[in-house]
Amino acid sequence: QVQLVESGGGLVQPGGSLRLSCAASGFTFSSYAMSWYRQAPGKERELVAAISSTGRNTNYADSMKGRFTISRDVAKSTVYLQMNSLKPEDTAVYYCSAVSSGTRYWGQGTQVTVSS
Repeated sequence: QVQLVESGGGLVQPGGSLRLSCAASGFTFSSYAMSWYRQAPGKERELVAAISSTGRNTNYADSMKGRFTISRDVAKSTVYLQMNSLKPEDTAVYYCSAVSSGTRYWGQGTQVTVSS
């Protein structure tokens, strides 16, 4: 059974940091590219960051470059999203996703709220 379980969300003040984790199971983690998406109320889901199956390649949405870092730990079958210099507009539900050869899995999401 495929599972992607996100954790690490919460309430943080503007300028603060959070690290999201996504623990994967039920599939061959090292064969899948991993990504983080987010969806704010009333908006479409958007790509935040992605990392290749090998971990050698990453890409970020323009508004996240320099503030967010995606990484993966194959031994733990976990992907991370380090988020720094958070802004109120980063408030959203953050979703973890795994993709390989047209097959995509989604996690249930974790809420991130940036507010003073």
